[in-house]
Amino acid sequence: MVHDTPKPLVLSNARVIDPARKLDAPGSVIVADGTILAAGPEAANQGAPYGADIIDCAGAIAAPGLIDMCVSVGEPGAEHRETLASASDAAAAGGVTTISTMPETDPVIDDPALVDFILRRARDTAAINVHPLAALTKGLQGTEMTEIGLLKEAGAVAFTNGHKSVKNAQVMRRMMTYARDFDALVIHHTEDPDLAGGVMNAGLNASWKGLSGVPREAEIIMLERDLRLVGMSKSKYHANLISTSDSADVIRAGKKRGLNITAGVSINHLTHNENDIGAYRTFFKMSPPLRDEDDRQAMIAALADGTIDIIVSNHDPQDVETKRHPWAEAEDGAIGLETMLAAALRLYHSEQIDLVTLLAAMTVNPADRLGLDVGRLTQGAPADIVVFDPDKPWVLEKSAIKSRSKNSTFEDARFSGRVLRTVVGGKVVFEHG
Repeated sequence: MVHDTPKPLVLSNARVIDPARKLDAPGSVIVADGTILAAGPEAANQGAPYGADIIDCAGAIAAPGLIDMCVSVGEPGAEHRETLASASDAAAAGGVTTISTMPETDPVIDDPALVDFILRRARDTAAINVHPLAALTKGLQGTEMTEIGLLKEAGAVAFTNGHKSVKNAQVMRRMMTYARDFDALVIHHTEDPDLAGGVMNAGLNASWKGLSGVPREAEIIMLERDLRLVGMSKSKYHANLISTSDSADVIRAGKKRGLNITAGVSINHLTHNENDIGAYRTFFKMSPPLRDEDDRQAMIAALADGTIDIIVSNHDPQDVETKRHPWAEAEDGAIGLETMLAAALRLYHSEQIDLVTLLAAMTVNPADRLGLDVGRLTQGAPADIVVFDPDKPWVLEKSAIKSRSKNSTFEDARFSGRVLRTVVGGKVVFEHG
């Protein structure tokens, strides 16, 4: 896709929210040459650049485009589930302007040539920004380290073992030390594979359903081990998906000790609990599993107080071949790019989290952690913007889902908060209606 220099753009009469500046005020956003000239109350009094498209936002919110740090795509190897192009369309519809893609493809992204392939393919087919995550270990096998220096040079923004944990503590320690020398971020899925042999959250609910449980300790033990290794190696570390109150306590304590750590939570664990599984609805089967309501509330509280830094969609497209099975045999995963913002706004509407904190977790916080210059509306920043009406009601209909896979936990769900426009590099890439 050839990106021509777009016309200047003015988003006027907006409620401008820029979490990087803690700004929430009426104003405008002025864009030229794909970058932001001004945003906020000061922009409202400036004249429009010559030949600009002027869009009246009618009081809707203009915020930095969202950044999703945990997106699985099927390309290469499983394009029937999702391509970079279809993921890009889904992201744009959800107000997401930047994604980092998981290395769990076929082949695994563990070689500089494959990082280059993702970047070139995204440049040619995607309307949004795509940054590949590279594998921590060869083939995600958890035993042999990848060439972190060469992969970073090729364009990998961070290193992860995907949805598999590295079991061997010595291997993990070596990788953290090696990553530190390249100032590389290690992103880890914290779930002890020996303990996490079950298929849903361990507890009464699992017993009633006759399903084997995944104890909360599977996550907590792996997280505690990792933070000890971070202390030894002095590395940069991000716990990708935490789901329990104890995990939040572990992160809180680690931050107090001065460790260079951040934590993420999936939108599913902020808005669903294990009761949503209902009559074995496999779209709700994921890793880590949905926990009980106390843990969900603990995740919201940890996000509100800054213990959790980042919200992700954990977008994981699965087709009918992998989902239409008995619960125990179905694959983990749900799509989420199109609904991350709308679902997150439920926490704002229930007055559990203010809008600036909520948007920070999907804009400036992930941008800063990945070392990207996006996620803010400051002068000179790339003009990646989402315009949304936080109160506009809508229903997610399966037929309208842009992702190639339809495994959404929010099918037929009612939302308040709709993306009206998505702008990437000053160019409108999605317009509602």
